[in-house]
Amino acid sequence: MDNNTPGTSLGGSSKRGFSIFGGASPEYSNTELAGVPLTGMSPLSPYLNVDPRYLTEDTDDFILPTGANKTRGRFELAFFTIGGSCITGAMFGSINGLRMGLSETKDIAWSKPRNVQVLNLVTRQGATWANTLGSVALLYSAFGVAIEKARGAEDDINTVAAGTLTGLLYKSTGGFRAAARGGLVGLALSGAYALYSNWDHLKAHPTSHY
Repeated sequence: MDNNTPGTSLGGSSKRGFSIFGGASPEYSNTELAGVPLTGMSPLSPYLNVDPRYLTEDTDDFILPTGANKTRGRFELAFFTIGGSCITGAMFGSINGLRMGLSETKDIAWSKPRNVQVLNLVTRQGATWANTLGSVALLYSAFGVAIEKARGAEDDINTVAAGTLTGLLYKSTGGFRAAARGGLVGLALSGAYALYSNWDHLKAHPTSHY
């Protein structure tokens, strides 16, 4: 009798087993499975009629259209930036209005007129701060998108330039000095944000001194 007949396993050779879908299906011995990398997966049972090589995750878990970037551009982030700024401004203004209302009406006993006065300050301050931060975010996003389209690149230069131009334009109604101060504030804030976003890269690649 020939010992090398298919269906037997000697020295770790593969054999064929029965499949519920009809016919024979390949099975793999422990020796063959030991050489298959299973990165990020738990060890598979040798009794499964599945080749583990087809289950190795070598690609991304999402599908992108042809030519699309994996990160969102400034235009996509503009809506999130404007909306988040309005919500943040409304929350901060409401808290500030509550503080002002309680401070201005501390000599008045709790009554309906005091409640109305406090509520008016909360509403007014919330709307004012939401409008202010929303306007700043709108200008910053518009400048950022325009600079990105004009330069054809997306980097920290766009961030710093957009922040500086936003400060200049927002304070331009107050005169040259006010516009200059606004530009310096925008430059400082956008520069600090650019530094923060690249902090991990700067720590990983420190500047060499000779």
